[in-house]
Amino acid sequence: MKTIDLRSDTVTLPTEAMYEAMRTAPLGDDVLGDDPTVIKLERLAAERMGKEAALLTPSGTMANLIGVLTHCGRGDEVILGDKSHTFVYEAGGISAYGGVHPHTLPNQPDGTLGIEQVEAAIRPNDVHFPRTRLICLENTHNKCGGVVLNPAYLEAVGTLTRRYGLKFHIDGARIFNASVALGVDVRQLTCWCDSVAFCLSKGLCCPLGSVLCGPADYIVQARRIRKGLGGGMRQAGIIAAAGIVALETMVDRLAEDHANAALLARGLSEIDGIDINLNTVKTNMVYFSCKPNAASDEALLERTAARGVLFLQIAPRRFRLVAHHGIDADDICQTLQIIADSIA
Repeated sequence: MKTIDLRSDTVTLPTEAMYEAMRTAPLGDDVLGDDPTVIKLERLAAERMGKEAALLTPSGTMANLIGVLTHCGRGDEVILGDKSHTFVYEAGGISAYGGVHPHTLPNQPDGTLGIEQVEAAIRPNDVHFPRTRLICLENTHNKCGGVVLNPAYLEAVGTLTRRYGLKFHIDGARIFNASVALGVDVRQLTCWCDSVAFCLSKGLCCPLGSVLCGPADYIVQARRIRKGLGGGMRQAGIIAAAGIVALETMVDRLAEDHANAALLARGLSEIDGIDINLNTVKTNMVYFSCKPNAASDEALLERTAARGVLFLQIAPRRFRLVAHHGIDADDICQTLQIIADSIA
């Protein structure tokens, strides 16, 4: 029985082209700065994001942590959403390891922060307050359903940060999903930010790794912080080789994941016992809730898992499914039948 694993796009496996690239990649010592494959990936990533330089990190959590700590000193403040990945899912790292104070604002259903609320949250120059240094957004936005922040909104935030002399970081773990969904070059989503981090290990199918991009002097400091956090790697070209293949071959195919997610969402909307907002399904993520008369959370997960379908419970009566490479339309149809059979 095939397992249809919809828990996350982090469960993706490398492609055969990635395995071959990893096997044959020329290697050096990245901490010493001479791994040629890492150098190639970082140059490619910086060019794709429209930035001067880039830094390979082991994970998205570390990339965001380094990104924030490079902009902020101890006691400084970052404005970010109360549903943002950095605030909810990254173990409080910016506070625990950097002494950076999070100032959360409510994420709107479309993933944005209200511009007027952001401006009102910027601290005046007063010794009683932490100094506002940074605004951090997430694109696509995970907990808001994989929704996309568009260029006009990002320009508005970028304009605000420049007016107040602040920095602007984007957690772009799935930013290529955003660019594909909008049909725009990813640089239209990054041109207003000072730094951006994106994941290689989600929809792009690499086994691990994320890349932080920004100005050259910023990346010099970020590299020092990465070393202090234990993120310096040696023959990291093995990781970077898969990342190069990902950037060259795996971005455009994200549209397939979006189509499969839309198919899944439409099917779920037709199942008695399920509530779903089709308007939030913009990329590869699908969230749904169970109605009171449906099976218990435990029963639903146990029944579907027994028939080879896996997905995540993210709150009582609420679930998440993520389309990704390796999942096709037939898998989606099978998933819908199994959920329909299991929810009664």
